[in-house]
Amino acid sequence: MERDELASWLRLTLTPGIGNTAARKLLSAFGLPMEVFAQPAATLRQVVTDVQASALLEAPAELAAGVERTVKWLGSKGPQGETHRILALGDPAYPASLLEMADPPLVLYLIGPERFELAQLARSIAMVGSRNPTAQGSSNARAFARAFGEASIAVVSGLALGIDGAAHEGALDTATDAMRPATVAVVGTGLDRVYPARHHALAQRIAAQGLIVSEFPLGTPPLNQNFPKRNRIIAGLSRGTLVVEAALQSGSLITARLASEQGKEVFAIPGSIHSPQSRGCHALIRQGAKLVETVNDVLEELRFYGSPTPATPPLLEEEESTAAGAGLLRAMGYDPASLDTLCARTGLPAAALQAQLLEQELAGYVARLPGGLFQRVMQG
Repeated sequence: MERDELASWLRLTLTPGIGNTAARKLLSAFGLPMEVFAQPAATLRQVVTDVQASALLEAPAELAAGVERTVKWLGSKGPQGETHRILALGDPAYPASLLEMADPPLVLYLIGPERFELAQLARSIAMVGSRNPTAQGSSNARAFARAFGEASIAVVSGLALGIDGAAHEGALDTATDAMRPATVAVVGTGLDRVYPARHHALAQRIAAQGLIVSEFPLGTPPLNQNFPKRNRIIAGLSRGTLVVEAALQSGSLITARLASEQGKEVFAIPGSIHSPQSRGCHALIRQGAKLVETVNDVLEELRFYGSPTPATPPLLEEEESTAAGAGLLRAMGYDPASLDTLCARTGLPAAALQAQLLEQELAGYVARLPGGLFQRVMQG
């Protein structure tokens, strides 16, 4: 993209009061952004409001600095050689699945190996969920994402803490296909920053073995309103959306709703009736989302054939533990339980029970939760 063309796209996205809907009307009427800005006010007012037309006649104050920043960014590469790119609406490489949305982004910023394209996401699944998942939820997310990766299915998520991060990590565990992005992170900031900061190393791994995508100009901070907005892109890039864990009021349910509105399949993993993090999934299932117990439930619904069926994330095999440990695990069930509750269920004294819990925790079969609770974890 030439500098003048880039500047016109940035100006269109930065002009106050010009959202995607007004911008698409202008593009439909006049063509490329350069032609939009060549129109007199009277002509613009035939397409947009007087206020919007007036705003279009004056370049935003931050435009020059934004162009310089973006040109410099495009000319640089990441620490592992990944490229920086921009796709504008109408570009041949712009993903067709986003064009089917009611509100496709005008511009997409990308970081990743040059060989990876968003058009390669014909086999893809969005995975979303709580930022504060249970130990079981994190384990499920990573195990399912790993199984999707083994079936050559790209995992799309939002780089958030919790389920998003676990899903990206699980997909990266299988990143062996040099011609296919293992995972795609759609973020709510400019691509010159990483949010949350603790995912900086994860973002670098994704940039090297997948793609990071944003519709927001460089320099955009993590504004609350941008995260629900980016969720439509997560849903739009994917054939379906799998919700691993979610509270009743959560961004994950927004993504699921957007996927449904786009005519995409919605899947949900059920959980404990006592866990607030399962209530969103249960609500989705009541509304018609497909209940998911294994990866094959998703593969069959989306008809993802033509590759080896991945191993289903296995349930815990009690015989792999000690006999005493297996009895403890049976007594625990899968809901969080306190030490006193487990003492009552097993009849063991506290000291002996704590020793068994430590053994199972070290073996990866039990997770220690806040508030002195313990939870059995299925192995993935």
